[in-house]
Amino acid sequence: MKQLAVLLLCALFAFMLSGCQPSAKKEAAVEVAIDGNGQFPDFLVGTWKADKGGWEIVFEPDGTISSAVVSLGVRMKPGEVSVVANKGGGKGVFEPGRWTVQYSQERRELIVEIVVARFRTELRSQLGVNVVQGQRRDFFVGTVPQDGRLWWTNRFSFPESVVDTKKYRDHKLTFDPNDNPPEEILFQKVGESN
Repeated sequence: MKQLAVLLLCALFAFMLSGCQPSAKKEAAVEVAIDGNGQFPDFLVGTWKADKGGWEIVFEPDGTISSAVVSLGVRMKPGEVSVVANKGGGKGVFEPGRWTVQYSQERRELIVEIVVARFRTELRSQLGVNVVQGQRRDFFVGTVPQDGRLWWTNRFSFPESVVDTKKYRDHKLTFDPNDNPPEEILFQKVGESN
């Protein structure tokens, strides 16, 4: 019995020494940098939809992004993994990286970086399960006119993907950053953030 009491005291002492350690400060899922007075403009707050590619970005009053629909057709939230069911079976898993919002009040220029740190999607067919996985980084750079309803952007996309099919095992899709012209995309403000 004495041995058990001594053992319990030692365990309690070790536990007390370890104490409550402060957890490492979690890095913000969205970094915001605004020049001038440091305030994100009210006219940018809300939902912005692209004229092509399926993109949608929702800005909050502090300049953070609360959600985005990426070109893969998936609504993502910063810091949260998204899991979606694919038509015909299979699922897609999408993990965001750190997103960035920069705004220059003087130039009325808005720059957004959306990072998908990892994605993996299974597509089931009669030929079996096909998998596409990888990561991607998309930049949107453009000015917002005085009316605050349109955002003309150039999209710079940097995908890294691997395909795994019955015919092609771990086939890396080629991407040449030197042959990657920007895509012009027009975003239109469609409503306020919820």
